[in-house]
Amino acid sequence: MKELSLNILDVAENSVKAGATLTEILIDEVGDTFTLTIKDDGCGMDEETVKAVVDPFYTTRTTRKVGLGVPLLKLACEQTGGEFTVSSKTEQEHPDSHGTVVTAVFNKNHIDFTPLGDVVSTITTLIQGHPDTDFLFCHTTEKGEASVDTRQLREVLGDVPLNSFEVIKWTDEYLREQYQGFN
Repeated sequence: MKELSLNILDVAENSVKAGATLTEILIDEVGDTFTLTIKDDGCGMDEETVKAVVDPFYTTRTTRKVGLGVPLLKLACEQTGGEFTVSSKTEQEHPDSHGTVVTAVFNKNHIDFTPLGDVVSTITTLIQGHPDTDFLFCHTTEKGEASVDTRQLREVLGDVPLNSFEVIKWTDEYLREQYQGFN
């Protein structure tokens, strides 16, 4: 994938499919290190599935026989000399603390570092496409922070659906305004 925001979209969609009620998308930039963590409270994966998920020929889809999202993210971070991990706890074995954590650590000054891309559109797409799922997005750099938490939006908005045009437009503008502070 040409932008990390597309990898984020792919992994977060997997979280939603796994029944997550909350998906956290955390980006932390410190010095030369860019760390992407996607954490959910979905049904989790057993140890065998965790090992298989980085294989491009493993997928749970029935429409095609390959699943490239996670393997491409792993490749992208490893090409920069970074590290990739997936950890997961199944709901059956850990009924109170289940879910999956995907962490990709990149050297952002490496020539092969994939640009972040339009992460604001990714976050608004996730909210619009899954209005009943909560998302916490937080991008922290030395220059500032951009964040949105749909749980807070729900508290303020009450019965207004998160995928209404006005809410999506506001969320997009709110995040873009925070990113302007980075410059």
